[in-house]
Amino acid sequence: MANIAIDAIKEVTYDAIVIGSGISGGWAAKELTGKGLRTLVLERGRDVKHIVDYPTTVTNPWEFEHRGQLPLEIREQNPIVSKCYAFYEGTTHFFVKDAEHPYVQEKPFDWIRGYQVGGKSLLWARQTQRWSDFDFEGPARDGFAVDWPIRYADLAPWYSYVEKFAGISGNKDGLATLPDGEFLPPHEWNCVESYFQKQMAGHYKDRHVIMGRAAHITKPQPIHFQQGRAQCQHRTICERGCPYGGYFSSNASTIPWAAKTGKMTLRPNSVVHSIIYDEKKGKAVGVRVVDATTHKMMEFYARIIFVNAAALNTNLVLLNSTSSRFPNGLGNDSGVLGKYVAFHNYRARISGEYDGMLESTTDGRRPNSPYIPRFRNVYKQEMDFLRGYAAGFSAGRMSHTNQDGIGASLKANLVKPILDGWYVGSHMMGETIPKESNFVALDSNLKDPFGIPQLRISVGYDDNDDKMVKDYIEQMTEMFTIAGFKNIKASDSKQAAGLDIHEMGGVRMGKDPKTSILNKWNQMHACKNVFVTDGACMTSTSTQNPSLTYMAMTARAADYAVKEMKKGTI
Repeated sequence: MANIAIDAIKEVTYDAIVIGSGISGGWAAKELTGKGLRTLVLERGRDVKHIVDYPTTVTNPWEFEHRGQLPLEIREQNPIVSKCYAFYEGTTHFFVKDAEHPYVQEKPFDWIRGYQVGGKSLLWARQTQRWSDFDFEGPARDGFAVDWPIRYADLAPWYSYVEKFAGISGNKDGLATLPDGEFLPPHEWNCVESYFQKQMAGHYKDRHVIMGRAAHITKPQPIHFQQGRAQCQHRTICERGCPYGGYFSSNASTIPWAAKTGKMTLRPNSVVHSIIYDEKKGKAVGVRVVDATTHKMMEFYARIIFVNAAALNTNLVLLNSTSSRFPNGLGNDSGVLGKYVAFHNYRARISGEYDGMLESTTDGRRPNSPYIPRFRNVYKQEMDFLRGYAAGFSAGRMSHTNQDGIGASLKANLVKPILDGWYVGSHMMGETIPKESNFVALDSNLKDPFGIPQLRISVGYDDNDDKMVKDYIEQMTEMFTIAGFKNIKASDSKQAAGLDIHEMGGVRMGKDPKTSILNKWNQMHACKNVFVTDGACMTSTSTQNPSLTYMAMTARAADYAVKEMKKGTI
């Protein structure tokens, strides 16, 4: 009987366990298996295989029952996820519906989630900017949050490493605020965007308009062909899944790469309950899982554990991982687990029109747009708010159709749009400040459908965010006016936190175990064989889209973890 029990444990024992299969989890799987570790990847959602499980990827607009629109019944049943720009008839199967994973909003918070193999890597906006030392040094300069234990030099080689594999398009812009990377050819500008860039360069020394850096393969390299990926077709329906692998996703890239090693076991429909801590060994030994189909509890074991469930779910798993040693959550000696959660401020927008260059128009589509890096509070604290904001920018030709006629004459009119002037637009991407008052915690009474405590979310805006919105609107209005744009309109959506889909923190990195959970290697101070490399690890948020930084941190942490395993230190 003893041998039977030992054999049974061996069957569920691995070198490593990765919780989550999204952008960071996929990278953890790729790196750990590539270094020879037998790795179990746990995904709470269903399996989604590249190409075969993208049911709407080649569906034409007229083939949708509701022409792409959401029926009223679905909107009424899903008031939260229906706010997401990417949630429509062609993508509902990739989003968590409101009733599927309930949570408690102590402050209004729109939690947008994708539970399937690949997670939100199927749905993300694919913008990939590096951080600079201005970003890593922000907390040390103004005293909000704690000092990052790393700087740009620590991540620079790992940024290069993941960029080459993922495929990132962009220009070498030579900006101190936005380090250059390993770029494929950039996307093209249209004439009004180029005009705006030149106008800003002539009026400002510190406001740069560049082409966005994006995870799209504009010129495939051998490494991309080896992944089975091809050039981006500029279809701009990326959120349905790309059969070409033209943009980076776990499904098209890292998960199949890990599978080719023969070292990966992928287990979908596995809702992680908690991490098992062994008091005698003084380390984590495994993971408890609720099977999403049978609701049966089971356990898996490994020497190291990477937690990549996405920021808030990672907080939930760790808070629920209690023991005599860690009564308030795994690794939570500092008491900061679940606290200092931050996000991006996407509330403000501005639009306008331009009546020049009417001899030109746009042709085709483009899955990217120009970008304005942060220019506030860069070299010194100069504003009445902390940190700063970046901005998107785009322009396009407006048109309308002549709907006169009937039959053949109507068809002829409809296929010949009448061109109007140009529209221009921008949206804000502001950094919010991590605060102890912005936190997540487990509800003491309410459970989710798997018997796991619901997450209470108390995260919102403050005066600093309002001041930043005001400045963005004032500055972009000035910039649009200088460019000669007309009919300029600005708005503050007042949208709830969360709709930016960039929640970060709660399991922050830091130098001091008394004020942070993780060290400079994304390794728990108090439980050395557990690593967190998704958004939960972030000490501050900067203004850049964060996914590229998660990828680089994950590859770096995996390299360190395997080396330490070989040394026998973990």
